[in-house]
Amino acid sequence: MPLTRFTLRQLEAYVAVAELHSFNAAAERLGLTAQAVSQLVAEFESVVGFRVFDRTTRRVGLSSAGRDFLASAETVLRHVHACESAAADVRHRAAGVVRIGAPMVIASVALPAAIQAYAAERPKVVVRIRDLPVDGLVESVASGDVDLAVGPDRPVGTDVERQPLFTSPWVLWCAKSHPLARRKTVRWDMLREHALLAAGRDHERSVEMMRLSSPEGARIAPVDIVDNVSTALGIAAQGRVATLAPAYVAPMAGYFGLVMRRVVEPEAIRTVCLYRSATRSLSPAAQGFAEFLTGWMPRWPAVHGTPGV
Repeated sequence: MPLTRFTLRQLEAYVAVAELHSFNAAAERLGLTAQAVSQLVAEFESVVGFRVFDRTTRRVGLSSAGRDFLASAETVLRHVHACESAAADVRHRAAGVVRIGAPMVIASVALPAAIQAYAAERPKVVVRIRDLPVDGLVESVASGDVDLAVGPDRPVGTDVERQPLFTSPWVLWCAKSHPLARRKTVRWDMLREHALLAAGRDHERSVEMMRLSSPEGARIAPVDIVDNVSTALGIAAQGRVATLAPAYVAPMAGYFGLVMRRVVEPEAIRTVCLYRSATRSLSPAAQGFAEFLTGWMPRWPAVHGTPGV
């Protein structure tokens, strides 16, 4: 039997009459006239090839074939209603899967907190985090590996859009026993006398740029470079070296018992951005989460006691 000959409206009329035992009551439920419901049922019987109701002047009752077929019809309508509900969830950004990339600290601390907050509003939206190096954020968005990305300010082409979320100063992280821990702020020229560790090539480049922007006598160079900021923080916790990182790594630095000292003259600022494709439209779920992040992320540093600018 071709599906094109079988309409949902006919099924609705059949099930409504079967449940209410009345064409008039079924018509009221469906917002139709009794004549229209009777016509739908007649068409339905013509398609299926058997009578579904035994009609008398007093009542309408299911025929034997109608009783046998009723469960199948009700199952179809339940699935249709579930499909309509799912479509409404997607349309209203209440359901769907969002893929978002971020470097370690944001992926492990900021995004899980954001997802938990968003789940209170949209519990059916599934947000999946992908750990990405800073240098891979823009490419992952451009290639479609992720829907969104959050991370430090990186150059973008015409295929990726960048939206600033918050700013955070580059600061010195050191153990409480480190000589610089006794100071409230640290000047760049003071760092020349202490061993510094850089985390990742992104941090190395940032330190290099800050070094070049500093006066000749205040320029510094890291003694070593490690891949992950967690490694740099762990080594700094031993007290022999310090590391430079944005203030927003405070939740992870606190785990290692490190203290933060602002580096001034000049003070360097890092901008954290939201990245999305400029050539592909976001799904309703991803669009909704992106809009949520633009309001939630700027407040995150303050919630964790890390200074923003």
